[in-house]
Amino acid sequence: MSLSILALALLICLWLVTEPLRAGAPSDPDAPAREGLEAERDRLYTELATLTDERRRPDLERRAALTLRALDALPPAPRPERGGDGRRGRQLALAALGLSALLVGGGAVTFVPRWQLAALPAGEAANVQAVLNLPALRARAERTRTAPDYLAWGRAAFDTSAYDQAVSAYGNTLKLNPRQPEALRRLGILLLTRGEQGGAAPSAGDAAQAALLIRTAAQLAPQEPESQLLLGFALARFGQDEEALRALERYRTLDPQGRDADELISAIRARQTDSDPGLRVYAANCASCHGPAGGGGIGPSLRESVLSRDALRQITVQGKGAMPGFPQIRGQDLEALLDLLEGWQPGRAAAAP
Repeated sequence: MSLSILALALLICLWLVTEPLRAGAPSDPDAPAREGLEAERDRLYTELATLTDERRRPDLERRAALTLRALDALPPAPRPERGGDGRRGRQLALAALGLSALLVGGGAVTFVPRWQLAALPAGEAANVQAVLNLPALRARAERTRTAPDYLAWGRAAFDTSAYDQAVSAYGNTLKLNPRQPEALRRLGILLLTRGEQGGAAPSAGDAAQAALLIRTAAQLAPQEPESQLLLGFALARFGQDEEALRALERYRTLDPQGRDADELISAIRARQTDSDPGLRVYAANCASCHGPAGGGGIGPSLRESVLSRDALRQITVQGKGAMPGFPQIRGQDLEALLDLLEGWQPGRAAAAP
């Protein structure tokens, strides 16, 4: 139903509802306020129905919602109860009720959801809006068959967990633009995880293709946080924990507010600590100053160090500058820690996996 038809139905409905009042209703002390609000509502509906600048729509709809709430807060207007006028009023009210039902049905896909979205948190509102937009985006993409429209459909499908549609949309995007980073990485992660709902692991072919897509996306768009996030997730799935941590830490650098990697980072570090004696010693003595993964914190980054093993040993045991010494670290624990620190050094870290 178009906006113009909805606006016309609203105006007719309003006329039918208010006609008995014009035909001799009792005095209404709230009449001036009611008339002002109704005039504002009608003006906003008309403006929405003829709107050409879509950037103004959210503000107009918000003001329309506030106007309706103010109208709802007024006491009901007195209604005539005399003979023919009463019967006529009831007939008109029934007609208005029918039009209102029609209006509600049309409004369910136009105005009303937008007003409801105004009361939701931003993230939840975006998801609801994506669900509402998904059928139209799919129809548009299938009609135009252009990469931007396929990409818009794929994004809405992915964000609303309509993953079968997302696979189709992103696949068509890549047919038209094989270097589109979002389509590459999201199609890759879908290939890697689509069997999980049925409890099945991805096939070797799907896993290899997924890894290629995700790595390619990260190379094409290394500054996009999602590229590093999905790369880290994929690397962790393949057991490449060190590379995964580097990608996930890069994601955190690019998006300091992002929390999507927290759980996975914690799981990888716990797994490493359990299996690596050097990490156990590091976590107990060094992580509070140099960061959980050696990337720096109160103290400098240990991943940029080029000190020799003997120098590392001396500073660890005796301390240097503001850093205290840790003479209690000795024997196999000290050797394991030095192995870890040497492995983090730039040349060694780059060659490790």
